[in-house]
Parts: sequence; structure tokens; C-alpha cells
Amino acid sequence: MADVIRRIGLSLGADIDWPLCFEGMMKQLDLRIPEEKTGDTIRFEVERVYIEPFDLRQPCKYDVVIDRLTHWYHTSREWIKKAIIMDGLYVFNNPWSVQANEKHTTYCAMMHLGMPIPDTWMIPPKSYEPTPDLRPTLTRYAKLFDVRKIGDKIGWPMFMKPYDGGGWRGVVKVDDPESAYKAYDDSGKSVMHLQAAVAGFDRFVRCIGFGPQTRCVLYDPDAPLHDRYTRQRDFISKAEEEHLRKVTLTINSFFDWEFNSCESLRRDGVWYPIDFANPCPDSQVTSLHYHFPWLVKAYVRWAVFCAATKRKMRRNQDWSPFYEVAALDLPYEEKLDRYCAIADKRFETARFEEFCHKHLPHLDEVAWEFFGTGAAKDAVQQKVTALFPPHEIDKFTELFWSRIQEWRQVEGNGKGDGK
Repeated sequence: MADVIRRIGLSLGADIDWPLCFEGMMKQLDLRIPEEKTGDTIRFEVERVYIEPFDLRQPCKYDVVIDRLTHWYHTSREWIKKAIIMDGLYVFNNPWSVQANEKHTTYCAMMHLGMPIPDTWMIPPKSYEPTPDLRPTLTRYAKLFDVRKIGDKIGWPMFMKPYDGGGWRGVVKVDDPESAYKAYDDSGKSVMHLQAAVAGFDRFVRCIGFGPQTRCVLYDPDAPLHDRYTRQRDFISKAEEEHLRKVTLTINSFFDWEFNSCESLRRDGVWYPIDFANPCPDSQVTSLHYHFPWLVKAYVRWAVFCAATKRKMRRNQDWSPFYEVAALDLPYEEKLDRYCAIADKRFETARFEEFCHKHLPHLDEVAWEFFGTGAAKDAVQQKVTALFPPHEIDKFTELFWSRIQEWRQVEGNGKGDGK
């Protein structure tokens, strides 16, 4: 019998607050988990992953890497891809999928699976980077089109937004042809989608998925960033919450995105997924505030489970099981049940829940205690200091801290998280 160390690497960019809380909670948990086959004791070390030159044959010392960089920083992405191929590293999320599957692909795939995605068109860019072949190509093959006619087919209002997303970058609501012409003129070299608005919706919910864990939050996109994730509870039924769980896990397992968020609008009782290619969603206390402790706990649970069980990376995406269900002559809800069954199998949901019950029963209590400490408040203040002007630091530190304390009163204290 011996101690076996599993190393969890944090590949970070501008992240400040959640890594500090993750590290603090892991230290406080001080886990010692019996290895199922050998009887050894598994312990955990958490390290920051640094950016540096690397030999392609150089071994990777980590068992799991939590990645917050590969969607934009290529050096880290290529190191992670090398470590998966050469060393069997487990990473969330799958870097090839993050690199290859943008919002356009996700719309197409989920339309094929039967999800009620609003009508969406792609249009060529307004302007182009000049290349030697550009003029002959456009002269011979580019058809003139009128945004007004597309809008008439889709219906007004509609949204114009980049096909590959980017944190609300370039998203414009257009109510009439004149505003559509202006938005298109302003879009420059971006390839854009035109998407029907879900007019008359009465709920906007963002469902965060982390492995098999989900949390539904009532979302207000018109509020300031620090108020968009509302603190309302019981805003949907348990059946609707389960429906959005199935939608989120279907999308995430389809694309091998273990950490992603799915936005859906409800109109006349139907949930329309509108934005669900967010495989590195916001993890900061300055936007999540009340929901921040849930997210840090989700990080801990999934990272510990993957490291302790030596979870294997799926190196190749396999969409066939989903397409086989899509081809069946079944109502959408029955298909969704089958999609989610595939997702639960891929995420090992039953095994994960058993693992957490057996080895992390004290996590709720540890989290409740930790988020009342000076170390947790310091993590909040560091993030606020990085984002806010000096005269607002104290004000917003206290605001976010008070919301975390509200979470401790409502959902913490060892009682588990509400939805």
C-alpha cells in the first residue's frame, strides 16, 4: 500500500478568483481516496500550468488539466493536444472539438437532431481581405442578395451575429430592413448569421453544464454584466429543469464539451435553444456572484472524479449514436430521452454520483465554511480589483461577497445546492 499522487493542472488566462478558491478548497478537503484495484491511497496535487517551449516527446506530469486557454491561445492548445496524443492526458474540454465546432456547426447538428432551433441563415461577409483570387471568384460566382428579402422570409425582428460567436461580439437585433442594412454594413469582414428572434418569450434560462452536473439560472441579457445571472429561484418547473438538463447534456456530450452553457428561450411552453456553443463559459465571481460557489464545487467534483478514476479521453468524436436516434420516427421528447441516455453513459453519470456520495460527502460543508473565510473574500477582491476602477473596488467587492453569503444562507450549510 502506498500514496499515489494524481496531479490536476490549471491552464489559465485572466482567471483569478475560481482558481484561488479551487486550490483553497482542495487543500481544505485534503482528500485520501482508496484506489479501487490496488488499495493504494490516492492523493491530489494542484498546479498552475505555465507557457513555455516544449519537446514533443517530453512527458506530461499531469493526469487532468482544466483548460481555460485553448479556445484562443494556440501554444497551450497545441501542448494539450500533444499531451493527449502522446501521454494520455485527460482534458476538459476536447481541444479539437473546441477548435473545429463553432456556433454554425452546433446549429446544424442540433437542427438535425430535431431541436427547435430558430430559423437561421448564413450570409457572405460585407467586405473581404484582398487576395489575388478574390475579384475573379466574386465576379464569377457571388450572387447579389438583399438582406430585406431574407428578413421577410425569416420574419422581423431578427438577430445578426457572427457565425463563430465570441462573447456577444457583434450581436445586433434588427427590427426592420433599414437597421438590417446598417448592421450588415457595420459587420465588415465577419461572416454573419441571420436568426429569427423568439418574439414573445417569457423565460430566458442559461443552463451551465459541467460533466453530468447542471444548473439552470434565470438570465437577463439586458441587465449590467454583474446582474445578468439573476438570483431568482423556482422560476421553472422541475419538469422544465429536467428538459433543459437533457438538452444541455445532449449538446455537451455530442461535441465532447464537458464544460459549456446552453441558452434557451421559452415561448408558449416550448424551449428554443438559441446559443449553446460556449465551451469556455464565464467562471468569474463578477458575473456569477451567487452561483459562484456552485461552479467551484462543480470544478472540484468533476476534476477529482476524472483524476481519481483515470478517466480516458475520447480521442475521436462519434456522432453516429445520436444520428441513429434522429432517424427514428419518434416524437422529439422521446428522442431527447434517448440522446440524454447516450450522454449519461458517456459522462458516466451513475458512477460519478456514486463516487461523490462515497468520497465527497463533506464537500458541501467544506464549501460552506470556505466561502465564509478571508481567503475566499480576498479571491473576490482580487478579481474585482482587476476589472473595476479604484473607486468601485470596495463597493463591488462587498456586493459580490454579500451574494455569496446569501448563497451560504439559502443553499449552503451542508444542505446541497438548489436549482
